[in-house]
Amino acid sequence: MNEPVLARLQHLMTLREEVETLGQGGPWTPPADWVDQGTHLLLLLDVPGVDPDSLELHEEEGTVTVAGRREAPERRLRAERSAGTFTRTLSFPETVIPRSGQARLNAGVLSVSFEKRHPTIDVNASDTNHA
Repeated sequence: MNEPVLARLQHLMTLREEVETLGQGGPWTPPADWVDQGTHLLLLLDVPGVDPDSLELHEEEGTVTVAGRREAPERRLRAERSAGTFTRTLSFPETVIPRSGQARLNAGVLSVSFEKRHPTIDVNASDTNHA
């Protein structure tokens, strides 16, 4: 398959998921950051209230997909917080070593560290002044 067909299929799958979850809350999109840590790339994803057992992480050809579910409280009188399922696919900003991801969840933030194929070398850190 070529890229446009894959993109359309992904869009159709997302639309299907949205229709299936109408009235249940969701889907929603947690915000994410990529952080360069020299030898590793760190993905930070805000997932407060998400059931840790519902979290899934899949790595495939230059992307990582994170999915999970946050339940809506029963008998909500007002609803501003998104609930239901989410799926977020992000492209790696740099090449990583496949299946090197190490994940942890702390205070509602999912942190996934991936080993970079080509580490960033900080020239200033190794520069010593012999004057």
